[in-house]
Amino acid sequence: MPLVQIDLADTRTPEARRAIASGVHRALVDTVGIPAGDRFQIITPHPADELVFDPDYLGVDRRDVVFVRITLVEGRPAQLKLKLHQQITANLTDAGVRPEDVLITLTDNALANWSLGNGEAQLAAQGSVPGAV
Repeated sequence: MPLVQIDLADTRTPEARRAIASGVHRALVDTVGIPAGDRFQIITPHPADELVFDPDYLGVDRRDVVFVRITLVEGRPAQLKLKLHQQITANLTDAGVRPEDVLITLTDNALANWSLGNGEAQLAAQGSVPGAV
């Protein structure tokens, strides 16, 4: 059960925003193995002055960054996370985003940190989630 937050420039059209969100979701389904219906995303467009980034940190030529933050249940190996980074970037490239402009962060947490409604910790009661080790 990942929670995806995407911050991007408000100059991107609603169609482009949807394509970006869909690209991230497809990568999670294809790479991590989450169910297709497990889609929880927050897409936030910002004026250009609200997105602050170094245009060439670590030698990457950034121009119009799309920030992708994913919170997911812990337990996935580093190699799978690296594949996820690559697949998200490939999918966003297909959606018109330059690979250099895709910035991804993953945050892991425990099953007990999730409530999917009704004040219950459904994932903790279930004991696992698809794709987690």
